Amino acid sequence: MAHVVQCVVLKREAPGLERVPYPGELGKRIFDNVSKEAWARWLQQQTMLINEYRLTPIEPKARKFLEGEMEKFFFGAGSAAPQGYQPPK
Repeated sequence: MAHVVQCVVLKREAPGLERVPYPGELGKRIFDNVSKEAWARWLQQQTMLINEYRLTPIEPKARKFLEGEMEKFFFGAGSAAPQGYQPPK
């Protein structure tokens, strides 16, 4: 049976993730409230943040920053692009 969630990003029911995508309580909240489509949007946002801020995801400081942005993206006001960011054409 497919996992269906009331997605906090899409504001509608949608297919959920197949497994918890992140460790801890945040991962459980994401699994329970975020759809596959919204998770894919986050991955694009995360990639942009890593590239624009030149983050090294294995560094604890970078991981903490990305975790905070993930929390904002799904459950807060949203994760903003860096100042001056121009999306690719």
